[in-house]
Amino acid sequence: MTETKAAETDTGTAEHAHTELVAPSQFTRGRRIYETVVRSRETSILLVLLLVIAAATVKSPSFLFSANSWRDLLLTPSVLLLLAAGQCVVIITRNVDLSVGSVLGLTAYLTGRLFIDTGLPVVAIVLCGVLVGAALGAVNGLLVGYGKVPALVITLGTLYVYRGAVLSWAGSNRVNASDLPDSFSNLGTQTVASVPVLFILALCVVLAVGYYLHTARGGRELYAIGSDPDAAVLYGLAVRRRVISAFVLSGGLAGLAGVVYAARYGSVSSGAGSGIELQAVAAVVIGGVAIFGGSGTVWGAAIGAVLLVTINRVLPIVGIPDFWQQALVGGLILGAIVLDRVMSQRRARLLIEARDEA
Repeated sequence: MTETKAAETDTGTAEHAHTELVAPSQFTRGRRIYETVVRSRETSILLVLLLVIAAATVKSPSFLFSANSWRDLLLTPSVLLLLAAGQCVVIITRNVDLSVGSVLGLTAYLTGRLFIDTGLPVVAIVLCGVLVGAALGAVNGLLVGYGKVPALVITLGTLYVYRGAVLSWAGSNRVNASDLPDSFSNLGTQTVASVPVLFILALCVVLAVGYYLHTARGGRELYAIGSDPDAAVLYGLAVRRRVISAFVLSGGLAGLAGVVYAARYGSVSSGAGSGIELQAVAAVVIGGVAIFGGSGTVWGAAIGAVLLVTINRVLPIVGIPDFWQQALVGGLILGAIVLDRVMSQRRARLLIEARDEA
């Protein structure tokens, strides 16, 4: 009797695994979209974000209902959104870019100096910031692609090299808001239908990166490379070129983030962006992108960035000390990694059970 029940249990488990893995292809398009949205990690992260905002609003209604609260809620994460989008692409390829904070600092100070020392228009200076960031990212990509050295080591080194360059260049000098033209500095407060312009810019970048990752052949190849680099090489994918392009994109977006930083804060010193590279990695991991590459979305990384910035704003409101603020963020990162590992093992088990049942 016991053996019969055990057999029935095993059969039921196998059928459940087979149904869960195969049945979605038999659903209608609307049903598939619904199942994807409901079961996605991004939906869970978004719900956490909404709960955090609701808790802060209950504790202090001015958090959401004051004159500038809505603008600040969207404006504050703008810089981190750009960094998270680029970092997401790099991590998907099973790499990491720790130099983005230094690239941001360098391009932010460069932006200010270009306004002070040249008569270039705003568009040209924005383009210079992006190109310089992309060039610095290309250095990372070439060293990783051709040097066969782990990206963690390479970008840790360039983090200090780029930061040393801006420290040497700027010294104790700083760019002040009065040094910037009004047409540029006003971008930090300008809104369209009560939505900050800088947030709209960051959102457009996230949408463009997400569209590329999920529709373009190059984007799908980035996932394939991150899932199994050796298999990608055997399959004939241009692994080195794709990895270099991922670092170039990350550097270019870090350069754009530097320009946005200058517009957002006006005042730029040699320490601009220090430590923000770790926030970018944290946002991506919290957003559900696997640190070992091959899975995750830029949408999750973007929500993770907003969640991280919002938590840092909310915790002082509820009276949590600085130490516990950092501990909570660390706990979120560890929880995201553990959850990703558990889900990966569950998917692998379901695949094995479905194979055995078939």
